[in-house]
Amino acid sequence: MSARTTRTRLFAATTVALAALALTACEGDSDTGAESVPSSSAAATGPSTPSAGASASTGGDKAPSGSAGSGTDSHGSAGSSGEAGTSGSGQKGKGSSAGSANGGDTDSQDDMPGKCSAADVKITAQKLSRPLNHLLLTATNTGSKTCMLPPYPAARFGEAQAVPPVAEATKPQSLTGVAPGEAGYAGVLLSAGDGSGENGYETSTLTVPFEDGSIATVALPAGGVYVDTALTVTYWQTDVDAALGF
Repeated sequence: MSARTTRTRLFAATTVALAALALTACEGDSDTGAESVPSSSAAATGPSTPSAGASASTGGDKAPSGSAGSGTDSHGSAGSSGEAGTSGSGQKGKGSSAGSANGGDTDSQDDMPGKCSAADVKITAQKLSRPLNHLLLTATNTGSKTCMLPPYPAARFGEAQAVPPVAEATKPQSLTGVAPGEAGYAGVLLSAGDGSGENGYETSTLTVPFEDGSIATVALPAGGVYVDTALTVTYWQTDVDAALGF
């Protein structure tokens, strides 16, 4: 065999070997490419899956949060409803109480006796021997309802312009009310027993005004009475002794 033939064969073998290596390299690249695709897919799927997971996680967080939010809203709403309800109930209860109270006040006011008037009270005057120089006034309710007498009789004897002073020591704890047929009493000190009074005069007339503007004319004992600056009246009382014990 010649040297040329040998070189040719070596060249051909080398070429074949290089071709085989090239093919092997190509196949390796193809395998690597094939692995790259799944890797890419995995990468694509990977992020997608975590995203989905994240979404799911977020969704999960969101759902509890939403649930909590719903719970909060529900609780809040319930709270609001409860508060509103409670407030409403409370207000209603309060309104009812206020209504009852007002109703009670109205009923109490309806039940409260009105002020006495000269039209439904008759006042009589009786001169007493004891205590000395005293007059007993008796106010009898001739009407059909209980009424309240004024604090004291603002008695006017004759043409007197001033109302006599009242004995503060005889002031009762409350105004004197008289039921139909019942009476209240007041005492009158007409004059000083020791003669120390001044500006004395005889009179046969007596009037007693009421708070509604009406005036009762009171008949005095025959011969009239003598009054001076010692003239004093008591508050209206429920018994005679309280009216004359000053």
